[in-house]
Amino acid sequence: MIKPKTLIIALSASAAILASAQAKELTPLDPDATQQTKALYQNLGKVAKNATLFGHQASLAYGYSWFAEEGRSDVKDVTGSYPAVYGWDVSGIENGDKGMWADNYKFGWAEKVRWAKEAYARGGVVTYAWHKGNPVTGKSFYDKTPALHTLVPGGEHHEAFKATLDRLAAFFHEHGEVPIIFRPWHEHNGDWFWWGKGLCTEEDYITVWRFTVDYLKNEKDVHNVLYAFSPDRSRMGDEQGAYFYAYPGDEYVDIIGIDNYWDVGHPGNKKSKKKRLAAFVRSLETVVDIANEKGKIAALTETGLDTQHDPTWWTEVMLAGINANEKTRQIAYLQVWRNATRAVEGRDHFYTPYVGHPAAPDFIKFKEDESIHFEDELPELYE
Repeated sequence: MIKPKTLIIALSASAAILASAQAKELTPLDPDATQQTKALYQNLGKVAKNATLFGHQASLAYGYSWFAEEGRSDVKDVTGSYPAVYGWDVSGIENGDKGMWADNYKFGWAEKVRWAKEAYARGGVVTYAWHKGNPVTGKSFYDKTPALHTLVPGGEHHEAFKATLDRLAAFFHEHGEVPIIFRPWHEHNGDWFWWGKGLCTEEDYITVWRFTVDYLKNEKDVHNVLYAFSPDRSRMGDEQGAYFYAYPGDEYVDIIGIDNYWDVGHPGNKKSKKKRLAAFVRSLETVVDIANEKGKIAALTETGLDTQHDPTWWTEVMLAGINANEKTRQIAYLQVWRNATRAVEGRDHFYTPYVGHPAAPDFIKFKEDESIHFEDELPELYE
């Protein structure tokens, strides 16, 4: 039996540890980060105390029933506001082309820079993922021919990799003062990308991650970038240690992220809705615990329900998970995937409802919750 006095001391010590972790000054890994980048990082930490920012991939480029219409977004059509966080991709930059994947729809790089600057001017946050093509075969990121080992210093394709990073650096420089959250080499604990677990060694993954950061920061003077680490939930247990597979080190990570489709409605997860929600909550608690311990930002870096087939998903799954407890409410931002144009791709593939969709009313309820911020509710993030 624990005596009352002992219990009080233990609880006080735990509270002190948590307070100390949360009080750590949020400082980007790059000591030369721009003032706007430092401000974004620190202000994301402040926002996370009260709210979670909502993000959407490719929101300005296209939507379910439209393509390249200036100023349009499915999110804005339904809710009246743009998302707070804008997701983009640099897929195809290794070839110097406009993009090898449907996410890019062959938009020019200048258009992405323009959209990023527009979002920034409205106070929004810009993120980029990187679905890099396989350097050995020249095929897509889904080609699982082992290739990461060729990118390490001394590797067969290392010089070509540096040339790719040169193009990437030039692209990031074109954004001017716009801070960028960059999420390369994501979902590496899965086996669906050529940089995934079982297709490369843990050592090579860490080497390539560190080289990516060091080269951009030290060799190319890219100082407007925050780096997000994001393993996939489907290949993690409940143990916190599973998160750290191929973790490149605190000095190489700004955002403690997680990609989680698995617990929020993935068809491969056959557990009950109640058990899935409980697992979703635990995954959020895990990244928040890690972020607090390390003095970093926690984020749900990629998530969503494809085709929005559950009309109450936004409030009963996503909002319920984010608002489950004091820890989960410290997620700084969440980002759902894109809304493919049906006429272009010939399929239904969308992660926010469009006008008239059965899930639209619930999406509006989600937006109206005081714990969720879209762009029209953003505080100043860059001062």
